[in-house]
Amino acid sequence: MPTYIHERPGWPDLRWRSDALEATLGAVRHRQGRLLARMERMGFPLRAEAVLQTLTEDVVKSSEIEGEILDRDQVRSSLARRLGMDIGALAPVERHVEGVVEMMLDATQNHRQPLTEARLFGWHAALFPTGRSGMTRITVGAWRSDAEGPMQVISGPVGRERVHYQAPAAATLDAQMRIFLDWFEGGPPTDPVLKAALAHLWFVTIHPFEDGNGRIARAVGDMALARAEASAQRFYSLSAQIRLERRAYYDILEFTQKGDGDVTAWLQWFLACLDRAFDGAEAILAGVLTKARFWDAHAGAILNARQRKVINRLLDGFEGKLSTSKWAALTQSSQDTALRDIDALVRQGILIKDVAGGRSTSYALVV
Repeated sequence: MPTYIHERPGWPDLRWRSDALEATLGAVRHRQGRLLARMERMGFPLRAEAVLQTLTEDVVKSSEIEGEILDRDQVRSSLARRLGMDIGALAPVERHVEGVVEMMLDATQNHRQPLTEARLFGWHAALFPTGRSGMTRITVGAWRSDAEGPMQVISGPVGRERVHYQAPAAATLDAQMRIFLDWFEGGPPTDPVLKAALAHLWFVTIHPFEDGNGRIARAVGDMALARAEASAQRFYSLSAQIRLERRAYYDILEFTQKGDGDVTAWLQWFLACLDRAFDGAEAILAGVLTKARFWDAHAGAILNARQRKVINRLLDGFEGKLSTSKWAALTQSSQDTALRDIDALVRQGILIKDVAGGRSTSYALVV
């Protein structure tokens, strides 16, 4: 008896129950349209800032799902430069960060261009510019081979591993990806949002690369969503929501990939996750508006580059409490310089000292 859906007769003919999706899909499409309309009514600077924050979150969180932590400042700097946005001093950006940003922007900004084998190979090469995943050398810019055994998704310690999924044999990848790409660019009429969900599942089920399949699957899904909205501007991050629900994400993938080809449960989960991602867009919008009001209120403040950098970090959602040590680390300055910068902001009423005092002294932004 087949263990995985790609082993079943008829693969990749996926099926689902439209009646079980109708209400949720309608609600998601309605909310999606309202969000896009609301963002379009915003002025260009605010809309551009919302896009920058959303894309930064998307790139960072998509990598986090796979256990890779990217420097947020580097991601933001790379995105701002590529989008032609002036955000002040730009942080130096490492090659692998540039690669992730390049892939995501190509998927969304150039969503009208066909998805091809060569394009996917380019994305994969951008993700792994050194030809390595961690310390391991991998095949880059080409489909995987089974030279070291079948491609498996496993967890657990050595000797007690649990196999969650085993991908199709490498010898079938040319044919499998040709069918997938033909469907993505054509295929039978399908609601565009459902097509994004199906593309995500289908790609990660084929698992065509040695590494990076999850990130590329999410980029393919984002590309499909950009096509659904006929817009390159991103105002919500599905990857950020998936990161919050990572355990459920892997559970529903495993359930579906070991199922009988009925992907209704996956589509229901995807639509619900997308709906929750819209909540994140509302939070980003609120933050952008708060940031704009703050800078309007302090337009005449005399600030150096370090102070502007840290204030923007606080406005973007700084985790934890701000101390002189954290200021020094963020700005690569001394403790004395950090204290002078902070004291100047306290005198201007921009920062306030928390009441704890002593060695645990911390500061908060006055908004």
